Amino acid sequence: MLRQRLSELLNAVPGAHVAGYADEAQAAIQAILDGKPDVAIVDLSLAKGTGFDVLKALSRQAPEIDVYMLSNFSSEPYRQLASRLGARGFFDKSSEFQRVRDIIAERASRAKAALPD
Repeated sequence: MLRQRLSELLNAVPGAHVAGYADEAQAAIQAILDGKPDVAIVDLSLAKGTGFDVLKALSRQAPEIDVYMLSNFSSEPYRQLASRLGARGFFDKSSEFQRVRDIIAERASRAKAALPD
């Protein structure tokens, strides 16, 4: 349900689209490295591995991809670890969900403004 809600929010942003999903850390890492998106939104909890595993791999292998994390475990230690590992932001799924959409909308707007006429 969360994935569908996030997908609907992001696909409604002009200039943004959801490129894919993965339930496991290794699958997420591979899909992100293959697709080379500008942004990856990663849940901390995955079926196999964690969002931190994804973040570590992307920080080493594709630091140009901005990674934002979502979690129900949003205490300060998790936020600090995500920041140390290179996350551009860390959002609580229950109270900061809309902020993810706002950040993506802002990024898409800046990218559109930077395009030549």
